[in-house]
Amino acid sequence: MTTQTYDTRACELGEGPLWHPERQQLFWFDILGKQLLSRDGDTPLAWEFDEYVSAAGWIDRDTLMVASQTALLRFDIASGDHEVITPLEADNSVTRSNDGRADPAGGFWIGTMGIDAEPGAGAIHRYYKGALEVLYPGITVSNSICFAPDGTQAYYTDTRTHQIMVQPLDAEGWPDGAPEVLIDLREEGLNPDGSVVDSEGGLWNAQWGAGRVARYLPDGSFDRAVAVPGLQATCPAFGGADLRTMYVTSAAVGLSGPDSAQGCTFSTLPGVVGQAESQVILA
Repeated sequence: MTTQTYDTRACELGEGPLWHPERQQLFWFDILGKQLLSRDGDTPLAWEFDEYVSAAGWIDRDTLMVASQTALLRFDIASGDHEVITPLEADNSVTRSNDGRADPAGGFWIGTMGIDAEPGAGAIHRYYKGALEVLYPGITVSNSICFAPDGTQAYYTDTRTHQIMVQPLDAEGWPDGAPEVLIDLREEGLNPDGSVVDSEGGLWNAQWGAGRVARYLPDGSFDRAVAVPGLQATCPAFGGADLRTMYVTSAAVGLSGPDSAQGCTFSTLPGVVGQAESQVILA
């Protein structure tokens, strides 16, 4: 299985890849660089922000919901203009946004964390039809937010626990009952970062420091792993016209003498079809 470099721009902290199904275009972030990145064919695109940005969902063909350090933003792709939809821990100078994804019911889950990974400083929130609610407080490093194809389960992690949780959902996408441990990586010493679920229900998890994205079956058992040149792989996303391409962001931050692959964004063909990203419904 061949992994290629999709974009050579070295991100300090690449994150949040999103394949826009209507535009057939990949977007991703350099959180520490305060940038939203994309490509138009061979032309690299970038939008600058004045605070950290980390994750996105698509509202319509021309508009993204972008999670920033202090807000969920309505972002116009053509102009780069943006406005606040709702504040996000705006009164807390310690935290920033991190991992996030739209759910099949049209909500948007967004995790926060301490800027310096302060223990328990973050949370996982859900935006749904105009309101933002805290789902899980006391999170140190929010990650792995993704959803089963039928919308009945959500997945998430606090990376510091080395465990990926599964959460049953009700018909409107709200947690229904208590979460349980699905994947326990403590014995292997692996650090679960961002995840995405394919059309068969397999969960693909980028594992920080391991240079790989691992696939786990719906029962939590390990299936296989794809190596990527970026040692600090951060998050996968399925895209391409047939959703058979998996893109993987990575980070160069904290590495001593990183080679040219660190922080780049990669692409590979993992042999399964992804699922299209859900649309965010604002109200």
